[in-house]
Amino acid sequence: MKKIVFWLVWLSVGWSAGPSQAEQPNVLFIAIDDLNDWIGCLGGHPQSITPNLDRLAASGVLFRNAHCAAPSCNPSRTAIFSGQPPHRSGLYQNMQKLREVMPNAELLPSYFSRHGYWSAGSGKMLHYIIDPISWDDYFPKKETDNPFPRTFNPPNRPLNLPRGGAWQYVETDWGALDIQDEDYGGDWLVTKWIGEQLQKRHEKPFFLACGIYRPHEPWFVPAKYFEPFPLESIQLPRGYKENDLEDVPAAGQRLARNRYFAHIQEQQQWRKGIQAYLASIHYADAMLGRVLDELDKSPARDNTIVVLWSDHGWHLGEKEHWQKFTGWRVCTRVPLMIRVPKGAPGLPEGTTPGSICDAPVSLVDLYGTLTDLCGLPEKSEIASRSLKPLLRDPNFQWPYVALTHLDNPQNYALSSDRFRYIHYQSGEEELYDIQSDPHEWTNLASQSDYQAKLVEFRQMVPKDFAPVHESQLGINSFKAEVELTPVVGSPPPASMPTSVAVTLLFQNQTEKKLTLQRFDRDGKVVESITMEKASRRLVHTFSGCTWTIQESVGNGLGYIVVPEKTGRVVVQQEVR
Repeated sequence: MKKIVFWLVWLSVGWSAGPSQAEQPNVLFIAIDDLNDWIGCLGGHPQSITPNLDRLAASGVLFRNAHCAAPSCNPSRTAIFSGQPPHRSGLYQNMQKLREVMPNAELLPSYFSRHGYWSAGSGKMLHYIIDPISWDDYFPKKETDNPFPRTFNPPNRPLNLPRGGAWQYVETDWGALDIQDEDYGGDWLVTKWIGEQLQKRHEKPFFLACGIYRPHEPWFVPAKYFEPFPLESIQLPRGYKENDLEDVPAAGQRLARNRYFAHIQEQQQWRKGIQAYLASIHYADAMLGRVLDELDKSPARDNTIVVLWSDHGWHLGEKEHWQKFTGWRVCTRVPLMIRVPKGAPGLPEGTTPGSICDAPVSLVDLYGTLTDLCGLPEKSEIASRSLKPLLRDPNFQWPYVALTHLDNPQNYALSSDRFRYIHYQSGEEELYDIQSDPHEWTNLASQSDYQAKLVEFRQMVPKDFAPVHESQLGINSFKAEVELTPVVGSPPPASMPTSVAVTLLFQNQTEKKLTLQRFDRDGKVVESITMEKASRRLVHTFSGCTWTIQESVGNGLGYIVVPEKTGRVVVQQEVR
């Protein structure tokens, strides 16, 4: 009789504890930096070795038409963690600071903590910061606000790619390291810490974020990850086509030709770069495998939502471009995988393994999706939809397009289920039929048969765009002053733009409205910007462009020819 009473008491205690755990699933939130579609299940490159990415995709829903909110780290990650796309927040660029632009934003881990979760993370989740107020725990310690553990770097650099000049990012280099994973540190240490947290029994459900840094540059990884990719066997990107820019408007051509690809070809490093990117993906996949293995043997195995994403894609010669920052699909399209266990409050049936969804979705919707799946209150002030209808039925008729912003409000791309539309601040456009042209080789924007489709996309663009949040960027980012040249006698010279993108900070220190005007190669005004008195304005342009500054009544104050580096233009009084 005592035994029966004991078991009844035990079952009663277990029953009271069980449902709360079942109702609050854990979340494992995994980011892989700078990863395009070069993984097996997306078929981006035939030589990729990604068994762990493929097994995760096969265990849940693989989104094959997912797009980042911005093709650069900071705005993309900020949009994910805040639930606010750039056109709502004003954060469009890497140089902006999250907490200066959005001082009161409640980021995703903080929201989960406020609703009973233990939120922790390791590695790069935000743009080179941790944002300590948003986490309960972090590795490295959140007080450092530095998300990177020790990582081995070769003492003598560059290893392979010489620097072409000050314009070249110092980390654009690659090479195999004669070192073991543990000694390399970096992502190995991140995944070790994440694995240790998975093995613990936590008093609360957890939101656990794992930031795998590779294949972000520099592409230095242990030599064993290079071995499956002999240099003589390296295949060029499937999306590369010679003279692919012939039907791309001038704004797109300038964006594409950013010197990197030409320099890499000149140094005969193209295949070495591809080899190193493949090796870095192989390494990142192995680190992911460590995390998935730890989850599989953990107490949380059957009660954890797993989400994997990348912040943006990467060009390796497609459109004559190397790096990110573009509106083409190779850069905006990202891996996205979501696995939901049975019993999750928002999706009790869980996801069906092996599901594939081709609806156009945005990473900004991860905030709304996870709060919905976990049964947390809806956060009404964010602009993040729940993807739950697509997780339940991947063929659900999704009525939205995915919006990707480039560096300012008027440079953006829209992705539908079949077409992609790109718009530049100059008014130039591109249109591609992804069904028949997945690599975007044929721009349809000038063809008469597709003018109705262009009108359709123009009507899908948000009506209101937040400007680039300029007041918080700080003058220290624009130290070099660009002097105004007086307009005396002859008119200012016509523009001779190069492919070097430059951001200038114009400071109107007068008590009058000013007008900034950009000339084209024929000396015609093609862009005008109004500045209020005593204001500042960021202008995104290209070196070699000519800009005039004048009072709104037409009194010219002077002109500049844009240099090759970021700078500031201070207007204090008329230049005579």
